[in-house]
Amino acid sequence: MSLKKIFITGIAGFIGFHLAKALNRVGYFVSGCDNFNSYYDPKLKRERALILKELGIQIHEIDLNQLNQNHSIFEEIEFTHFFHLAAQAGVRYSLSDPRSYIENNVRGFLEVLELCRTFPRMKLLFASSSSIYGLNEKTPFSEDDLTDSPANLYAATKKSNELMAFSYHHLFHIKMIGLRFFTVYGPFGRPDMAYYSFTKAITEDKPIDVFNHGKMKRDFTYIDDIIDGCIKALDYECGFEIFNLGNNNPEQLFSLIEFLELFLNKKAKLNLKQMQSGDVLETFADITKSQNLLDYEPKTSLKEGIEKFVKWYQEYHRGHS
Repeated sequence: MSLKKIFITGIAGFIGFHLAKALNRVGYFVSGCDNFNSYYDPKLKRERALILKELGIQIHEIDLNQLNQNHSIFEEIEFTHFFHLAAQAGVRYSLSDPRSYIENNVRGFLEVLELCRTFPRMKLLFASSSSIYGLNEKTPFSEDDLTDSPANLYAATKKSNELMAFSYHHLFHIKMIGLRFFTVYGPFGRPDMAYYSFTKAITEDKPIDVFNHGKMKRDFTYIDDIIDGCIKALDYECGFEIFNLGNNNPEQLFSLIEFLELFLNKKAKLNLKQMQSGDVLETFADITKSQNLLDYEPKTSLKEGIEKFVKWYQEYHRGHS
């Protein structure tokens, strides 16, 4: 089998960083790009990038909207796979800066599709989201469910991506797989996500905002399980497919808080608040399709995953104090 050569957008992001490390460990050629924006502290992205560069992974500082001005990268190296993970993330931020979601997630994705049109030998794998299920009341969420009721603009942009991708597959016969990620967490994660910001607040003896009085459930999925699914999708032969990658086990928000209290050995101060606009009550992945076609099987419980995260968090912040 020929060597896989994989280009990753958002390579210095949380999932991109872990995917690049895992693919490098397997022995594949890995390169990628990131724009190192300031949605959260770019220092964390720079530190991830430094770790990758020490592994010999080349990182280009390029914004998605400049991708098609950098054809030389793809002419010099015949990439076999293109893993698109770059995006403006976050549900709540979409309420205050909606334009960045259109610029990065819609216009930026068009640039990705145009690049794949120019270099059709590359198989495209792209990140979608559990947010796409929006206001669906049926659980667990299946890939066959309607996704026409997004609860926020971030979800709407991810829905747009899937539609745009299918149209380019239909027109230009590019092989594509969309992966709907469910609440990914773990070491080197995004500081804006609840598990990370809760950990910081508890450690600093500050209150945490708990929306809808904690009456929410999330299908928390540990990063190693997500990466396992991503790598298995590389080898799946298809024209166009969508897969859920989740834990198939939604947990109460209070369970997350209890595990953080356990491993931090400290009680959280709770600031109970009303449901926030754009949020949903529950996410729950039906992973039957991924199990059957990708041999995907998440292995990490929330308790195990939070223990690993807290250990990393404490070591990381001791080194940065």
